[in-house]
Amino acid sequence: MMIRLLSTVALAGVLATAASAQAQESYDLQFQSSDNSGTTTFEIQQDWAEKVGEMSDGRISVEMVPVGSIVEYNETLDAVGSGILDGHITDSSYFTGKDAAFALIGNPVGAYSSPAELRSFFNEGGGSELYNEILAPYGVHFIGPAAQPAEAVPSKVPIDSVEDFEGVKMRAPEGMVQSVFEAVGASPVNLPQSEVFTSLDKGVISASDATTLATNHSMGLHDVAKHPIWPGFHSLPLNEVSINKETWDSMSEEDREILDESVEWYAQELADRISARDEEVAEELRERDDVTIHTWSEEEKKKFRQIAQEQWQSYADRSENAQKVFDTLTEHLRSEGLL
Repeated sequence: MMIRLLSTVALAGVLATAASAQAQESYDLQFQSSDNSGTTTFEIQQDWAEKVGEMSDGRISVEMVPVGSIVEYNETLDAVGSGILDGHITDSSYFTGKDAAFALIGNPVGAYSSPAELRSFFNEGGGSELYNEILAPYGVHFIGPAAQPAEAVPSKVPIDSVEDFEGVKMRAPEGMVQSVFEAVGASPVNLPQSEVFTSLDKGVISASDATTLATNHSMGLHDVAKHPIWPGFHSLPLNEVSINKETWDSMSEEDREILDESVEWYAQELADRISARDEEVAEELRERDDVTIHTWSEEEKKKFRQIAQEQWQSYADRSENAQKVFDTLTEHLRSEGLL
């Protein structure tokens, strides 16, 4: 009788432990995006959240909220680390003020020509391991990289080489982007995105660092800038997916694998869907007699990248972490024949 009683107690303990473990495997997570509600990118991020739920049989629930919902776009790193947010999907270079390493790992201007090249650095070139070293003191874990296609350059004048940028007055935001275009001979000016169309139309500028070909087209830029450079090569920011490190550490190996695989799905979906829109617009532009798309050779891209490397070095000199990113990135690009 005593043995039977003990067996019953033991079984109850096992069931209680199993129930507790099952309860611990459920997560209700809130991620903030750096994108606005209603944009294609944010829609894809919402699809990712739904995908996570499907892959985990509902055990991991992710609520995606748009930029500014909980904190400002440049405050999400601290918010994720402190637990105000569970995670974020954002442009890593927004945190450059904390460490120059974020500028180099987030948007090393000219480094990549495609999302696949960016993901190769993180997945095969040591980028993910290094980024997690950098993020660890902030209490954040980097799950994986994603990226949209490289930004196009709407231009009123033909630009087919590095030399063709000489003397071209163009819009470029402050920071590394502006420094690189200045280094190739352009005359960059800092203008808000909202003024790009008017400035091109009135001849205040002749070209612009703007956004993807499809987005530029939706803004009407090709009606006034009829020599777009596409595919792009100069600006292809990291779109990082990261989570609170304590939350990550508490997860089972199975749940971590689910999140890893879901981010790979998101990265591919983001690249494919935005690329498809760019291709549709490119086809439309090719049919127009008044627009000429300028596609750079690989040799000219390498020239641009080599000049940009000098600006990367200026950021590398600002911190130990930034130097590590510079060394790891340039070693990878050389191994791939891109530098």
